[in-house]
Amino acid sequence: MRLLLDIGNTHTRAALTSANRLAKTKLFETKEWFNGESAKTINRLVSKKHIDATLCASVVPSATIKVKKFTKKTGIKTHLLTHKNCGLRINYPKPKTIGPDRLANAIGALDKFPPPLIVVDFGTALTFDVVDKNGIYVGGVICPGLSVMTEYLYEKTALLPKVKIKDTSQFIGKSTIEAMQIGAVHGYRGLISNIVMGLKKTLHAKKINVIATGGCAGIISANLPEISATRPFLTLEGLRLASERIN
Repeated sequence: MRLLLDIGNTHTRAALTSANRLAKTKLFETKEWFNGESAKTINRLVSKKHIDATLCASVVPSATIKVKKFTKKTGIKTHLLTHKNCGLRINYPKPKTIGPDRLANAIGALDKFPPPLIVVDFGTALTFDVVDKNGIYVGGVICPGLSVMTEYLYEKTALLPKVKIKDTSQFIGKSTIEAMQIGAVHGYRGLISNIVMGLKKTLHAKKINVIATGGCAGIISANLPEISATRPFLTLEGLRLASERIN
């Protein structure tokens, strides 16, 4: 059995993998790597199971250091997902700069969907990762995440409140909160539609699979015809597949 770690700027997803499937998952805040709580959370996840290795996709270098210390203390061998061991074919000028979560997303998507494809990941940053018709990772797009945008408005304005993102069919807000929710949800859908349209033209693809994952994927993908499917655990699934190739 192996331990998988998807460490994002805001949240960490941990999972156990066994018999070619995700056996158990746990979500916790990434800040727990720095206050000692992460070890307790992972120990509860692992319980008394034997873990022979850990595969980690981290976009937080300081948290990666904590992972290495934790696994060294527990005697678990640690692997970091990179462009060299991920198994993807890549056409990118500096492949070592590609976020490991983005590599994992492409791996997970290719396992279930034929290329060309786009993975849209709703994290602290909104990322689009593109695999061409030949199954080659060719790059993508990075935008501010939805929570980053709404929190920036709250922090940088005197009168705008903090809002909870929720779906809405309205286009005219009757309160400040409604107006901000409309701007966030419909504005984000417009952003995604426009970028997907541009990527399709660039790839000369009439049809393309667009897979959504990440925190707000369910809300924003609803009623968005460009999205082919939503896969909440896509990054972990990609890590699981990569872990089967790494000894």
